Amino acid sequence: MGGFFNFFGSIFGYVLWAAFQLVSNFGIAIIIFTLIFKVLLFPSSVKQQKSMAANAKIQLKQRELQKKYANNRQKYNEEIQKLYQKENVKPFGGCLSSLLPMFVMLGIYYSVISPLSNVLHIASEKITELSKYIYSIPGIIPGENEFYNQINILGVFDKVSSDEKVISILGNDYDKVSSFADGFEFLGIDLLGTPKTDGGILFIIPILCLLTSVGSQVIMMFMKGSPMKNQQGCMKFMFIALPLMTAWFAYIAPAAVGFYWIWSNIFGFVQSIIMNKFYSPELLTAKSEAQHIARLEIEEAGIK
Repeated sequence: MGGFFNFFGSIFGYVLWAAFQLVSNFGIAIIIFTLIFKVLLFPSSVKQQKSMAANAKIQLKQRELQKKYANNRQKYNEEIQKLYQKENVKPFGGCLSSLLPMFVMLGIYYSVISPLSNVLHIASEKITELSKYIYSIPGIIPGENEFYNQINILGVFDKVSSDEKVISILGNDYDKVSSFADGFEFLGIDLLGTPKTDGGILFIIPILCLLTSVGSQVIMMFMKGSPMKNQQGCMKFMFIALPLMTAWFAYIAPAAVGFYWIWSNIFGFVQSIIMNKFYSPELLTAKSEAQHIARLEIEEAGIK
């Protein structure tokens, strides 16, 4: 599965690299990068919202049909198909639009956690050889979590950058890696450091991950008129568990990963506000009803 998302991460990495070359700072590049993909995925989010609103509109009629044809499954299925055609609703229309953002966001995540292969597009053989050599150097400890191996390598690159073996392994890619490794400081925060091991100001990363995740969910619940006390057991658990899980991973992972999650939460929150203002289920339903009435009037006029 990692290889599948690394494929997308490699493609998205070209965008992240272009952003980095523009600003020469990985933190700012992540902000630009995340914003670009949020904008590109916005039409997909609107389509998903429209599909949800359309399905919600026919749920009442669907329940009436279930009662009416409770003992005749075939007739029920026929009437359901007629209902979908009449209301111009595609029951699975929102599936692809809801899955697409997930694949894209995971691809973006993999481009952030594997910058050597997915952003700089260095050959995997070089990365493997470089990793083995750096981990074998006495006194050099790139990081505890090998899952973030490529970020860990960049984190100690300043200590091994003058090593002849490192220069030899990287070859033509040396200058690119060297300039890239120098661009990971954002407002005094080293995005190559890990909050768990390096502490200090890096603790702000998991804290902001938690606050942006919980804060955006709470505000959106009140905007939609469904505060926390109205949530059911499972939803209430997910509301608490997911932000805590994100904060924990931001605590044990290099700060660049948590930094990406923070801005993803912020831009996601802004998108939700826009969606709620211009594409709320109520507005979409009202617009759909108006279009439906207009279509019926046109059809009736044609018959006359």
